[in-house]
Amino acid sequence: MSYQVAEAGKTAIRTKNNSEAGGGDMTHSVLVVEDDPDISQLVRLHLQDLPCRVKLAADGIVGLAEAEAKDYDLIILDLKLPGLDGLEVCRRLRGRGTYTPILMLTSKSSELDRVLGLEMGADDYLTKPFSVLELTARVKAILRRMRAIPNAATAEAGNVVRA
Repeated sequence: MSYQVAEAGKTAIRTKNNSEAGGGDMTHSVLVVEDDPDISQLVRLHLQDLPCRVKLAADGIVGLAEAEAKDYDLIILDLKLPGLDGLEVCRRLRGRGTYTPILMLTSKSSELDRVLGLEMGADDYLTKPFSVLELTARVKAILRRMRAIPNAATAEAGNVVRA
């Protein structure tokens, strides 16, 4: 599978090459870091219909290791995780120099929690209980934006490398 990498400042943005799968008909890889097995299975079930390949991690340490080991198109991240909380996972991922969108899916619903999550680097924030329709709509919107980034970066910077 080839990736387009466009340098945007210090952050490398990786996204799948649309020509491989005929544009919008591609399968995306999503990491779901969630300690509640019922919620993670529900999310997996609905994301596979998009279509997405979904990997589950039940704690923050495993989730961080998985996110660092592989390139994902999206990470869905709970905040209240055993081992390492979601804010720390998000902080460490944002400090590593590559960019993967993060959607926080959490029961922490105060305005301060939402603002903190977004300020720590989340791209979106959805509180539990959540609507599956809203979750899938947000996932589609994030993935749509990620497909558009290499095109904009290519036009602006002109330094796209094919791996």
